[in-house]
Amino acid sequence: MKLAIDASNIRGGGGVTHLVELLSAGDPLAHGFERVTVWAGTRTLDRLPGRTWLSREHHALLDGPLPARLYWQLRELPRRLRECDLLFAPGGVYAGSFHPFVTMSQNLLPFDVAERARYGLSPTRLRYHLVERAQATTFRRADGVIFLTETAREVVEERMGAVKGTVAVIPHGVSSSFREAPRPARSLSDYSPEDPFRWLYVSIVNVYKHQWHAAEAVATLRAEGWPVALDLVGPPTGPGMRLLRETLTRVDPKGEFVRYHGAVPYDELSVHYHQADAFVFGSSCENMPNILLEAMASGLPIACSDRSAMPEILGDAGLYFDPEDFESIAATMGTLMQDTALRARLAQTAYNQALQYSWERCAGETFAFLARTAGAKQ
Repeated sequence: MKLAIDASNIRGGGGVTHLVELLSAGDPLAHGFERVTVWAGTRTLDRLPGRTWLSREHHALLDGPLPARLYWQLRELPRRLRECDLLFAPGGVYAGSFHPFVTMSQNLLPFDVAERARYGLSPTRLRYHLVERAQATTFRRADGVIFLTETAREVVEERMGAVKGTVAVIPHGVSSSFREAPRPARSLSDYSPEDPFRWLYVSIVNVYKHQWHAAEAVATLRAEGWPVALDLVGPPTGPGMRLLRETLTRVDPKGEFVRYHGAVPYDELSVHYHQADAFVFGSSCENMPNILLEAMASGLPIACSDRSAMPEILGDAGLYFDPEDFESIAATMGTLMQDTALRARLAQTAYNQALQYSWERCAGETFAFLARTAGAKQ
């Protein structure tokens, strides 16, 4: 069989990471695919691995804006699919008429009305509304849909109704670069204001990530005399960064215990995880919380939001809080900091649990599902 992958709207972030890891770890030949052809923009194609069975195809329109890419998908792609047995559109939107095709749900925000409302009357909220309509139409037409978590499947199907095609839940994997067995947990008495207990929060600064509440929680602990500090890593967005900046100006104007590092290259992230004492994750909307997986694989004790897909992934390997209540966050952080044995146990449990999330497993299950879908339509 011949597999085509439309990556025309895979431009960066987790979508590109997934595609790169899928093609790096996968063995489509073992599932009956003799050839895999990927159509994408230059930057995406440049990151794909070299494989004998992989063909990387480019068109000038694929480096253009969304209207140009949609034109390519509707007018140029059909004739290139004539000799293909299955189309895989991991970006979640496909408007063409080719069948069979499989797509993926990789972004939960468009389907979470309450989370969308955080953006008020804005172009961002309108964009998510339009993305929801486009993806819902694609999911209804698809011969197969891949979800990353059961939580995401439930949220999406509650909004749009049950998917008519076949469905698979296939979580992402986590890079081996993050894997580090838990370090011995230090007693709280070993820390001091000069050598504080360092919490880490990695994520884009956005309105549903609630970094400012985490900063307020650390400020509360600090005011009570706890030797604690917070490192924030991730690129900024306008509304989220404004909220964070306003909070830091109020609670830590001199930058004494909260450090914002901004965006960090992906291949340097593991250093931040491996230098932290614990991890805090305050997002209220995640399809597949890859960052949470990275923290688990890094052997860190974790204080985590109780919303969305986080309990599904972390399970009993962490402590939970209300991400919109800084007092709840502070109390959870304090519990972990005080109890050395609890920190050690949860870190080991999280590390062990993360071992099941490999890109080899993800790739194997994905190509198996694609092969079954293609075979069912022949």
